[in-house]
Amino acid sequence: MDLFGPTEPIKTRGRHFVDSKGRVLWLRGANVGGASKVPSPSSMDLPLDRHREVSYINRPFPLSEADDHLARLASWGFNILRITVTWEAIEHAGRGQYDHDYLQYLTKLLALLPRYSLRAFVVFHQDVWSRLSGGSGAPGWTLEAVGFDLSNDGKILEEVGGAYLGGVRHGGERFEDRGRWPTGYQKLVCATMNTCFWAGDLFASKLKISRPKSDGKGAEEVGIQAYLQEAFLDAYAVLVKAVGHLDSVVGFEMLNEPHHGYIGLPSLHSFNYNTDLHLSDCPSALQSFALGAGHPQTVPHYTRSWPFPTRKTKNVMLNPKGKSVWRKDGPTGGKCLWEWMGVWGWDDSTGQATVLRESFFQKPENLETEKVDFYQDAYLPFIRDWVDTVREALGEKKDDKYLWIECVPNEDVPVWPEDMLTEQLLLAPHWYDLNALFSKTFGFMTINVQGLAKGKFLPSCLYFGRGAARRNYTLQIKNVLQSGYDSFGERPQIMGELGVPMDMNDKLAFQTTDFHYQERMMDALMAALETNLAGFTLWNYNPSNTDEMGDEWNGENFSWFSNKRAIEERKDGLKRKILKEGSVEWYEKGARLLDAIVRPYPITLAGVPISSTYDSKTGSYKLVWGIPPLSYLPADSLSSTTTEIFFPLRTYGTKYSTVDIILDCSEGDVRWDKKNQVLYHKCDERDPLEWRKGEITVFIQGVQLERIWKHRKIAFAILNVVVVTIAVSPKLRGLVWGLLLWLFALLKAYFTSRLEMLAGGI
Repeated sequence: MDLFGPTEPIKTRGRHFVDSKGRVLWLRGANVGGASKVPSPSSMDLPLDRHREVSYINRPFPLSEADDHLARLASWGFNILRITVTWEAIEHAGRGQYDHDYLQYLTKLLALLPRYSLRAFVVFHQDVWSRLSGGSGAPGWTLEAVGFDLSNDGKILEEVGGAYLGGVRHGGERFEDRGRWPTGYQKLVCATMNTCFWAGDLFASKLKISRPKSDGKGAEEVGIQAYLQEAFLDAYAVLVKAVGHLDSVVGFEMLNEPHHGYIGLPSLHSFNYNTDLHLSDCPSALQSFALGAGHPQTVPHYTRSWPFPTRKTKNVMLNPKGKSVWRKDGPTGGKCLWEWMGVWGWDDSTGQATVLRESFFQKPENLETEKVDFYQDAYLPFIRDWVDTVREALGEKKDDKYLWIECVPNEDVPVWPEDMLTEQLLLAPHWYDLNALFSKTFGFMTINVQGLAKGKFLPSCLYFGRGAARRNYTLQIKNVLQSGYDSFGERPQIMGELGVPMDMNDKLAFQTTDFHYQERMMDALMAALETNLAGFTLWNYNPSNTDEMGDEWNGENFSWFSNKRAIEERKDGLKRKILKEGSVEWYEKGARLLDAIVRPYPITLAGVPISSTYDSKTGSYKLVWGIPPLSYLPADSLSSTTTEIFFPLRTYGTKYSTVDIILDCSEGDVRWDKKNQVLYHKCDERDPLEWRKGEITVFIQGVQLERIWKHRKIAFAILNVVVVTIAVSPKLRGLVWGLLLWLFALLKAYFTSRLEMLAGGI
């Protein structure tokens, strides 16, 4: 399927990406993939303190399987992939020791993409700083550099409450692993590492690291911020030099879901319940400091609840043996970094931790401004360094690649300096239904968590029904995108992550193989993206996914494809003689939610998109766009009048008979290339001065009629109930009879018009 030329450059125009002919490109794709957060199976079970020995080769999948996976993704209409790479995958062995075997594997994988008209952008992925602090991303030696003790499989980190490691040790098969990993952002190890990385010069100025001089003559001491940031940028440059020359790589994303650590924390005694997940053991910053230094602490324990997500149910004692997480041979000499910096101290007379500088993380002594600002004082300066590093590593390709960034999840995009708003710098925000993710449920009601976090009244944030879920998701995604437009201006954005958990509703779908609720949620998500005309990469495509282990990381189970399920379903299909090897159905085995995911959309649009609407229940589709006059877009900036629409064979050639398809267009000629699943539309010649509106409408006639008659039966059943009620309650007759007649006339007019429209071929 030729979605767009395999080596054709991508440009931008306003909010849209465009091809070389000036047609709008709608980038839609997948994250590949979730398993890349953890090492390859051969080293996945190594103790955490043997982190230097791991390998990420064959993540996301072996090269021998790559053609099958890439062909499958392309056949579903995807045209871009967000490739997950971790810092640990590249530099796990130690500072400056790069895994060139892994980089060679990655290069070979990305070089295959043009065969399937796929493009990619590569992201340095992180969650909770590192696998060694309960997430993914940075190599273990970064924690050792700060002074953390990773010995004995990292057990001390857990015993002192400094990190939650159950989700990376067990991959997520335990019920208690469900949804706990984000609490790691407030815990000692992750919060300390993020603080040192982003603003070590401000908050950990005493912490120095010895390193070889650049000329190789002797050693020198540098601050922890410089040490970590330079290591990150050096590793990124190695990555860019390895794969940046490939035409299939359209750009790079700096870092997945950054976090500010302790920066800006107003109080050492508590975290913000509305923004920081409170689940299980939740020590305050001060309690975390004391625990890490070897002082037992009684901390609050939270459990899931309603209507609030969690509530405190008890207190628990942590670190009863009084172990310290700080190495005596570390840079702080075994002392807590924050005690060393004078933020707190231990009062032997009272046996309690004492705050010495309550506002330290808002106003350190060496800060020139009144109050620290994470974005202005830490994040933006680093982005400048990252952009310079990547562009230098790209060399002659520096103007051909896009550089994506994102802000702290669930926060608005800050004001951006004008001099940083280059054509290459773009946003890739994320959005998830946090209520569905946290509760692992989806049904009749959805919640606008975004609105709740901003103080909206609970009843106004509740949405009931399928259509309401679409409106809820549409509103929240619109707000995310609008925040970016307000800050970055009219430039393209791509939603970097959105997804649906497969293990919702007590994992019922794994037993019944009916993923109805997951499909409904995905359909609402896709419809919301289409309403907002948003490009996206769904989370995630992970062939190693299983029902038991999910995506092998922290209990997450988002992949809509599973090799294990594919093998089982193909074996059953061959046995029952209802499946042919190599058929479309053969390649779809192991996949889920395809009726919601695989949808028609304009791949390249000769004009300006207005709306793209698809009903997964009926197969109906409508595309509306503006055909610009020559005075608006000259012929040299829009040189083609042909629009290419992905028109999936599984929907319009397999699921339904082609004789039932009714297609109507406002003007021009239409041709369907079934082999490549593309519907070509060539509009009439453009007007010199006037805009025109183009429309293409598709109906599946039999399905529409069946659905209308079904709704008609339901409507008449409701009317019968109302009539009987009125008959036995004479007092209601006068009040309700007029409304009943009005409703009956309205329904009759609606169904009559729909039937006439279908009978007349739209």
